[in-house]
Amino acid sequence: MKVLVTVKRVIDPYVKVRVKADGSGVETANVKMAMNPFCEIAVEQAVRMKEAGVVTEIVAVSIGTQQCQETLRTAMAMGADRGILVETDVEVQPLAVAKLMKAIAAKENPKLIIMGKQAIDDDCNQSGQMLAALLGWPQAAFASKIEINGDAAEVTREIDGGLEKLAIKLPAVATADLRLNEPRYVTLPNIMKAKKKQMEVIKPDALGVDVTPRLKTLKVEEPAKRGSGVKVADVKELVAKLKNEAKVI
Repeated sequence: MKVLVTVKRVIDPYVKVRVKADGSGVETANVKMAMNPFCEIAVEQAVRMKEAGVVTEIVAVSIGTQQCQETLRTAMAMGADRGILVETDVEVQPLAVAKLMKAIAAKENPKLIIMGKQAIDDDCNQSGQMLAALLGWPQAAFASKIEINGDAAEVTREIDGGLEKLAIKLPAVATADLRLNEPRYVTLPNIMKAKKKQMEVIKPDALGVDVTPRLKTLKVEEPAKRGSGVKVADVKELVAKLKNEAKVI
């Protein structure tokens, strides 16, 4: 079966994020970028399923600027067979992502779409659920285990109370949680092979989707700095400070 995997280009998770001086967003100029960690987990899951003989083709999809081709090449170096870039300079929000993926799904006809549960830049956690709703497909969010059994899948997902196991019919949408797997390191030979793999570049207009933002960011600011600690003489003083100053009890 064919699997679609989405990959997003974000600021490297090990880089300190800096807010722009005007508070309009975070600084991305001359900042190291990388694949969203949850998207890495999604790609790794698809590759493992292919290695197990369950999947025949993996198509990686990214939405964004021309630089997203680097992210797609990384996905192909991990094991994706080809890539699709929906190229746009507009900040694509979750609903637009879902609509674009719906159009690509209609074109590619996959049996399974695996997405990261959220992107670490906006933390929206919406695109997978919106896509499943638009397609009318079953969904399993926050997956920590995925097993394919014929035309169905058994997915273990993480919930507040522990783990929940779902049986869903294919085609379906799944979003990858942190404990689904540990992504592999990309080797140099695979990076060289990825350069020869097919990459299709299309525009949102060609898919009939309007990606104009519906939400406006009013202000972005850094979290307040943590204050210094205070020593107390005894439990009575601690309780008094918690009650009168911190006002948490």
